[in-house]
Amino acid sequence: MKNVSWDAYELFLQVARLGGLSGAAGTTGLSPATIGRRMLDLEQAIGRPLFSRSRTGYQLTADGSALVSQLLDMEAVARRVESWKRESAGMPLVRVACGTWLAWMFTRNLSDIRTERDGFRLDFYVAERRASLAHRESDIGIRAFEPEEPNLAATKLGEVAYAAYRARNAHPSVADRWLAVVEEDAISAYLRWPHEQRAERIVVTVNRPRSLRDLALGGAGTAVLPCFVGDQDMRLERVGNEIEDLRHPQWIVMNNDDRHRREIRAVVDRMAKFVKSRTRLFAGQQP
Repeated sequence: MKNVSWDAYELFLQVARLGGLSGAAGTTGLSPATIGRRMLDLEQAIGRPLFSRSRTGYQLTADGSALVSQLLDMEAVARRVESWKRESAGMPLVRVACGTWLAWMFTRNLSDIRTERDGFRLDFYVAERRASLAHRESDIGIRAFEPEEPNLAATKLGEVAYAAYRARNAHPSVADRWLAVVEEDAISAYLRWPHEQRAERIVVTVNRPRSLRDLALGGAGTAVLPCFVGDQDMRLERVGNEIEDLRHPQWIVMNNDDRHRREIRAVVDRMAKFVKSRTRLFAGQQP
């Protein structure tokens, strides 16, 4: 077997986690074609098929799943080394994994999470998939359910509601034109909802949830959004009532071994305070 660089393994993990080339392209900056070639090169170097390829994405083979398990341990070590290097330079790193819209909310109000006096850096990993804190992939994660892993600590933040939105000045016909994330990237329940409930009325698909709001604002159609996003923008209005089946709790999660680190504790406490102070907004009670 040829020597394989860690960069190749890191790219493989991105494809495995995001289920295809387009998702990995969005996080790495490489083109899907380049990533596809590099995955073929990796399979040739290892001598085993790692993916089953189809129009709907890349599915891991048994060998691919086994390789992921091995690499997660290597990745955890690599991240700990990087954190140690940064700490020795006097600037610890706090890694936060959360979904598209919560990241949007935090970054718009970053001074509530990190102040100029803080001696640590923040790294946001924005994705719809669940973060694996067990392998130190992130220090803090936001999840839609209480964690089952015994080594994780969690604090419930409240509930998140969802509704359909369109531009306030849009033509009434827009209510029957739906916007959606492509099926292969529709990981979360609210992203799957248009495909499950309004598939025949979808007029535009995109590969990133952030584009749904922009399209709705542009009058292209109706999009399902978290109420804390749609209700804050006076240019948008709800179409119908809350979609109750999509409501879910929200938890902030951290590894038990890390939760007493001063910088992690500070970020967790501030994020919890920020979200809980906006409980009604997140729960869709402030239209």
